[in-house]
Amino acid sequence: MTTDNPGGDYLGLVIGGSLNQGVEVLLDSEADIEAIGGGQPIVIQGKNMRFFGIITNITLQTTDQSIKTNPPDLSDPVIASITSRTAMYATIQVITTLTISGTISDSEPPKPAKNIPNHFSKVYLASDEDINMVSGSEDQRHFWIGTPPDLESKVRLNLEEFVKRSNGVFGKSGTGKTFLTRLLLIGIVQKNTAVNLVFDMENEYGWAGTFEGPGSVKGLKNLFPSKVAVFSLDENYSRRRNITPDYLVKIGYNEIEPEDIEILRENLNLSSVAADACYTLRDVYGKDNWIKFLIQLDREALQELSNKNNLNMMALSTLQNRIRGLTRFSFLEEKSTGKLVEQILHNIDAGKHIVLEFGGFKDNLDAYILVTNLLTRRIHRMYAERADAAMGDESIMPRPLVITIEEAHKFLNPSISSQTIFGTIAREDRKRRVTLLIVDQRPSGIDDEVMSQLGTKLSCLLDNEKDVESVMSGASGSRELKSVLSKLESKQQSLIFGHSVPMPIVVKVRDFGTPESYFGLLSPDEKPDSVETLEDLEKDREDFFGKE
Repeated sequence: MTTDNPGGDYLGLVIGGSLNQGVEVLLDSEADIEAIGGGQPIVIQGKNMRFFGIITNITLQTTDQSIKTNPPDLSDPVIASITSRTAMYATIQVITTLTISGTISDSEPPKPAKNIPNHFSKVYLASDEDINMVSGSEDQRHFWIGTPPDLESKVRLNLEEFVKRSNGVFGKSGTGKTFLTRLLLIGIVQKNTAVNLVFDMENEYGWAGTFEGPGSVKGLKNLFPSKVAVFSLDENYSRRRNITPDYLVKIGYNEIEPEDIEILRENLNLSSVAADACYTLRDVYGKDNWIKFLIQLDREALQELSNKNNLNMMALSTLQNRIRGLTRFSFLEEKSTGKLVEQILHNIDAGKHIVLEFGGFKDNLDAYILVTNLLTRRIHRMYAERADAAMGDESIMPRPLVITIEEAHKFLNPSISSQTIFGTIAREDRKRRVTLLIVDQRPSGIDDEVMSQLGTKLSCLLDNEKDVESVMSGASGSRELKSVLSKLESKQQSLIFGHSVPMPIVVKVRDFGTPESYFGLLSPDEKPDSVETLEDLEKDREDFFGKE
């Protein structure tokens, strides 16, 4: 029997419910209903165990239906007191997620809830001590991601578990998903649980990026200069920002494969016939030369090619025009040195995290899809070969690699997910040490199977029903959690659930806008030796974040 008393405010008593749909709690008449909100963590003290969960709904009820049409005079405190205790009452719905028998110890962690508390078990708001109990202590695996509503305790992700599976960050525009993603990447660097490869479409993660509020925040390269390498597609853009990338990215026509064009079908407005023609062209001209020859053909030569290989002339002409458009990208050249992937892998092998900035191409989705798909496929191929050759020998297995992609629905929509390298990674590549961190404001555009396979989901506010349904796919208690997700605050609040947290929980995402928090994010070997005065701290803050 547990003897510890929950430390939070008393709420009421369990009066009903079920394992699948959660328990119903009758609120005590003294409970401040206006201070109770959806998503708040709670503790239920059962007879033999303690239950943890979150509030999913709040309901006002009455025993006398006539009150709805003939309300009493509540200005009289006596009448108000009597009425509130007899005719009017409130209930909350709670989904239970964890149980603890006895007291928590390292040898007895919380377990998933497989039963429910007795009738009239006492219910409390979770205290900071309760949250710290289930969230884990600060160590090499656990990273502080945020705090629960109205609490100061730290909710921590188990990053060791996080990097073992593909995961997702979701939220509509302006809700803080970029900020949250940046924090996750910082955590992976700080805890050294994997190596990041970030396809940074908006130039937000390497150097200083925008913040959902005033000012800006620095990226991975600023925080961890010795541990991060920045690759750039656009030297001129970097120069205008007064930054120098570690590597410039050049890709040869000879590196582009039909699969890279196929994933661009929708964006390029290509028919399936035109996309399929890529494979024929590769067979005719060879994998290193098919694009080079295609873009050089005049109308007469194109017609001859069409006739000889039984290709639709209109589709072939459209394909030629679209690929000519792609070859205008300044980062493309006729023939590459073939060293780009080697450079990336060399840095990864050395434990360096890679951020590939798109510079002036940040608004060009064609460029993003082309480069991200091309490089991911090649890197994955080499990574898979290494992992397979290791045959499970941990001493020679490659480092865990987390690949971050934005606009994920473009790579993982139902029509192409099963055919792309991203679908392969999301579904089955834990054993090869490659996982995805997918970032998207339209999760309903992502294949359902992929969404259900994600290990951990971190969702900021979503107000589209289809998007909410998609995020909750495969989650235990999904119906009850939907209401929590749709009621999040509009900025920097997230519902987190999955393998890397002990229970679904709402958090205010950790900020890093002060000097103290800045230093708290650094790895020990990246921190300055000392900070002597508050003035030094403030100067560091201004240097790092800029003046407000």
